[in-house]
Amino acid sequence: MTERVTLYGKPGCHLCDDARVVVTQVCDELGVTWSEIDITQDDQLFAEYGEQIPVTFVDGRQHDFWRVDPVRLKKALTS
Repeated sequence: MTERVTLYGKPGCHLCDDARVVVTQVCDELGVTWSEIDITQDDQLFAEYGEQIPVTFVDGRQHDFWRVDPVRLKKALTS
């Protein structure tokens, strides 16, 4: 099963920690799978998203960065 939500972040990022909580809550509520990618493990991802993390994708398309709004995420997953 392919994850519908992907969270790009890095260790030690407090915004990433906050985003992880929101993504977990919304995805658990809706029964949606999600994954997390550590951008420090990929030079290209780090160069692309290093200033925007956390970055969330829904169904392969960029959804949000810096903060994850639970209402907006839920809407994207149920529309």
